[in-house]
Amino acid sequence: MRDYLLTLCVTAAVTYLLTGPVRKFAIATGAMPEIRARDVHREPTPRLGGIAMFFGLCTGLLVADHLQNLSSVFELSNEPRALLSGAALIWLIGVLDDKFELDALIKLGAQMISAGVMVAQGLTILWLPIPGVGVVSLTPGQGTLLTVALVVVTINAVNFVDGLDGLAAGMVCIAAAAFFLYAYRLWYGYTIEAAAPATLFTAILMGMCLGFLPHNMHPARIFMGDSGSMLIGLILAASAISITGQVDPDALKIFEGSTREATHAALPVFIPLVLPLTIIAIPMADLILAIVRRTWKGQSPFAADRGHLHHRLLEIGHSHSRAVLIMYFWSALIAFGTLAYSVHSASMWIVLGITVLSAIGLVLLLLPRFTPRAPRWAQAVVPPRYRRRKPAPVAEGVGADLTEERVPVPAGLHGATAIGNRERFTDRRKAGTPS
Repeated sequence: MRDYLLTLCVTAAVTYLLTGPVRKFAIATGAMPEIRARDVHREPTPRLGGIAMFFGLCTGLLVADHLQNLSSVFELSNEPRALLSGAALIWLIGVLDDKFELDALIKLGAQMISAGVMVAQGLTILWLPIPGVGVVSLTPGQGTLLTVALVVVTINAVNFVDGLDGLAAGMVCIAAAAFFLYAYRLWYGYTIEAAAPATLFTAILMGMCLGFLPHNMHPARIFMGDSGSMLIGLILAASAISITGQVDPDALKIFEGSTREATHAALPVFIPLVLPLTIIAIPMADLILAIVRRTWKGQSPFAADRGHLHHRLLEIGHSHSRAVLIMYFWSALIAFGTLAYSVHSASMWIVLGITVLSAIGLVLLLLPRFTPRAPRWAQAVVPPRYRRRKPAPVAEGVGADLTEERVPVPAGLHGATAIGNRERFTDRRKAGTPS
């Protein structure tokens, strides 16, 4: 664990330190696209943040290769080299897209080629543990198709949620943390060496996201762009492929009996193996809904719109920061809830805790629909928006229009970063009006 933490910290430090110079480089090269109709930021912001994240990835792999306890990953497996090859290709395409706005089909082809490069070097799905059936071996063609599909879906799922400051990096970091704990449990708890590459990938991925987040939180100074979103999506997919396709479920030896009985009995343990996309359930739901919505309207699935989940949170009244935190909350609940259930499936406390947290999450989602007023004894400890407002005093010589209570305007479509005035109240004194 110490070596993994060291790799994570070095990756985070390199990513953080390089993001500032990369921002200046993006501004100098003009990688600052104009604000589009679906954007929520107010000013043109440089992209190309993926450059710093890619060099953080390279540094993390280099450091791990020189650590005594992690160097065996590079000696016994070709997966780190496969990951770096695919990541370099998808990162290069992302950089070109951030600068020149490539066509969606070109990016889709590049994603498939990147996945093919990893498959050619051994990072592919070899078998699947299916409950009630057992371990199903895949042919090379089936494994390639499934691997490419998983990579493309994961990359686009992460790319679709990259719409608010800090959203994609934070959600991927949460998913990587859950995946890291599960992979480390397999590697250290069950001494399964095949889980070591996925453990390393997720540790580096956490470092990349943590190093970039300070620059990307609202208000963001730089965006990761497609060079960053496609990169972290590919690494997350590679981690899922490594766990799903390389770890033999029979190596766990938790239950006695036939393979079918063992697989069926160990269903909670195999949940992250059989359904690795539960880790990114929120981005996946956003991706599926976007495809259905655009196809229903007769549009291309790649056409941009303002119907994503984070846009809907802003529309119902959540501020920018609160919308991001709510997405964090649901991602963590699903990822770590699945992880906890896979470890202790018989515990009712885990199910009860997930249920209670889900109810809390629903309340947070619907919070802007009503604005409850706190009792008078709690006025000093609640946020200002929940306090009872007193009517403004009537000043002598001032018209009656100033005696009305100033009613706060809802956060609106863009929350605190709305395009236009930042005023929070409907009534505004005109110039020259006595105060």
